[in-house]
Amino acid sequence: MMDATTRKKTLRLLSNGVYIITSSHLGEYGAATVTWVSQASFKPPLIMAAIRRDSNVFRCMSRSRAAAIHIVDSSQEQIAQKFFTPTRVDGSGINGESFKMGSTSAPVLQSFPARLECQVRQILDDEGDHAIVVMEVVEARCEAPVHPLTIRESPWEYGG
Repeated sequence: MMDATTRKKTLRLLSNGVYIITSSHLGEYGAATVTWVSQASFKPPLIMAAIRRDSNVFRCMSRSRAAAIHIVDSSQEQIAQKFFTPTRVDGSGINGESFKMGSTSAPVLQSFPARLECQVRQILDDEGDHAIVVMEVVEARCEAPVHPLTIRESPWEYGG
């Protein structure tokens, strides 16, 4: 029988970055800090992400079929922390961060110089507590140098 503590410790050794995914549908917005994101194909350029099914961002993504993935720089820990809380949209933006609508209709946060806009191609949600969302990259921006934050470098633990 597998030891649960050893399993958790070992799974947390997998390398994971820190990202913020945003989406919207008919006036509803979703945004969340996520760590389980990876490139899955060159042609076409596909990204896969594990997203909690009970989140606003998953609800928006599954309806609008669009999302933006923001790559969190190692200096942006405090901004990433804001997206662990429920999504709030007001005059100052989403969870206090200004945004504009991207080419896919997903909200694009202005404080992140590196981001991908994607179209949702497939959702696998019949196993586990997260859905696997496969997205095609349709727009990419990298407007300044970025040192991506990893979960290992952050104060958070996720996985196991």
